[in-house]
Amino acid sequence: MQNSSSTRYTNFAIALHWLLALMIIGSLSFGLYMVDLPFSPARVKQYNWHKWAGITILILSAVRLLWRLKNPPPPLANDIANWQAQAAHWAHRLLYVLFFALPLAGWAYSSAAGFPVVYFGIIPLPNWVPVSPELADTLKLVHRWLAYTLASLICLHIVAAFFHQLTDDQGLLERMIPKKH
Repeated sequence: MQNSSSTRYTNFAIALHWLLALMIIGSLSFGLYMVDLPFSPARVKQYNWHKWAGITILILSAVRLLWRLKNPPPPLANDIANWQAQAAHWAHRLLYVLFFALPLAGWAYSSAAGFPVVYFGIIPLPNWVPVSPELADTLKLVHRWLAYTLASLICLHIVAAFFHQLTDDQGLLERMIPKKH
């Protein structure tokens, strides 16, 4: 096993990872819950919370991407198979794409449906697609399928992390677990 201090992510990267993980899983779960609720003032409020979470995820994803570009991830263990390293590399790239695509599709859907996004009820965000019921229907499906894709990839990410933790002597999970002081 490699020295874990040389293979650990930075504390900032770890904090962003877990904050975004909680927010994304929470938002995906909340989205599944609220989509079938009957129309009511409570549902409108919940959609606004979901939008705020999505915009926050978008902002934090940009911060995380900028951080990662300036602070490359620690190297993988030397004995990991090349195909596994490539699969991890491409899975992480797809995760980042989805971290941006999903909230942007939701924002576009909201714009097309004629429901502006007002971040935390204070900051009106621009509609970046025209109001169009047809476009809204398409973007609703795009948003939904991006969410299903992200949820599936998150499950794969979790399974792969635990698989490697249990079958390899690489200390994989220690790379992303906050240190106890």
